[in-house]
Amino acid sequence: MKITLDNIENLAWEKMQNLIPCIVQDKTSGQILMQGFVDRAAIEKTLKTKMVTFFSRSKERLWTKGETSGNTLDLVDISTDCDADSILVLANANGPTCHKGTTSCYNSAESSDFGFLAELEQVIASRKNAAPDSSYTASLYAKGIKRIAQKVGEEGVEAALAATVKDTEELKNEAADLMYHLCVLLQASDLNFSDVISVLKQRHKK
Repeated sequence: MKITLDNIENLAWEKMQNLIPCIVQDKTSGQILMQGFVDRAAIEKTLKTKMVTFFSRSKERLWTKGETSGNTLDLVDISTDCDADSILVLANANGPTCHKGTTSCYNSAESSDFGFLAELEQVIASRKNAAPDSSYTASLYAKGIKRIAQKVGEEGVEAALAATVKDTEELKNEAADLMYHLCVLLQASDLNFSDVISVLKQRHKK
């Protein structure tokens, strides 16, 4: 169930002694960022401010993530499970989520395959304004969007040829090259994989 200001009372408050566990998941990578607890007021503040807020059991007050560090969590979606006794928040993180400076409080966990794509995208984006001789990615940006687009075309053809001759190992390598160069092209165009996925989601609904 999607949580709104109108249905907060429908959560299992009595069952959970007025505090419900809340898991925060990165909207883009799918990585679990942290877990905290919320009361009614915390959910209301989260919905109204669009900044993820918890009830701090140690401080015994509302606590908006990042209120001190600046590493806030921007709300994307908030919903409850089938028993209404736990909450899942999708969020965009502004900096490391963990107080130890890592992306996630579960940073030792292996990232999912699609989560790795999000990590790769962040690395590629970070090299957009780097010195051309600092990395291959930076040198591509320096050559301009026409060269990047040309590389996408070349890698696409090579992937297609590998599939045609049924060379699966070569196909995997060429597909990896294609996805990498496509990511660079999207970043050079001020777009990302999320923009592409949004289009796919819209098509899927039709």
